Amino acid sequence: TIQLASTETYHSVEPPDDADQWYVGSIPDEPYDIPKIDRSRLRADLRRETVSAPEDMPANTIVVDIDNRHLFYYPGDGTAIRYGIGVGRRGFSWQGNASIGRKSAWPDWIPTANMRALIPNLPASMEGGLDSPLGARALYLYQNGQDILFRIHGTNEPWTIGEQVSSGCVRMLNEDVADLYNRVEIGAKVILRNSKYASARISQSE
Repeated sequence: TIQLASTETYHSVEPPDDADQWYVGSIPDEPYDIPKIDRSRLRADLRRETVSAPEDMPANTIVVDIDNRHLFYYPGDGTAIRYGIGVGRRGFSWQGNASIGRKSAWPDWIPTANMRALIPNLPASMEGGLDSPLGARALYLYQNGQDILFRIHGTNEPWTIGEQVSSGCVRMLNEDVADLYNRVEIGAKVILRNSKYASARISQSE
């Protein structure tokens, strides 16, 4: 089982003064183009890259390394695709096993009742789009057929990749989460490792 309360807080980050300079064009997508990021602004290891598989994993497995801000997708051919991620603040992070129960492109965002109680000016819902906190894609984590309210999703705050800023979910560049979305299949196992920051543990039975 898992304590869900710590995942139900919306958290945003003040953009840097040079936020506009993070964007260098767009990637065609429907119904919105995905803003393309100047990857030179990211630490080298946070830029998407195909690497030799760091460990032996079945095909269609995701391993999230919270400590080092990496997500690895294993296609089953001896390689892994490494992505940079943003992770939960101390007290708003988790560890354990789950699976991808659902995928959504440009998902709508619906704050929970707890979020709206904490931040009364939040909208009841936000249509998917460039301003949505979930970004261009979302992968919904399930255990035993139940949505556990954790997501791997895009972000409209690319400067937070590599940082410990979110409210528990794993955030990726929109172009990276779109790439992962196209690779990963429903039912994929997700292993999240977190030796420093976890406040919640998912049962290992998934």
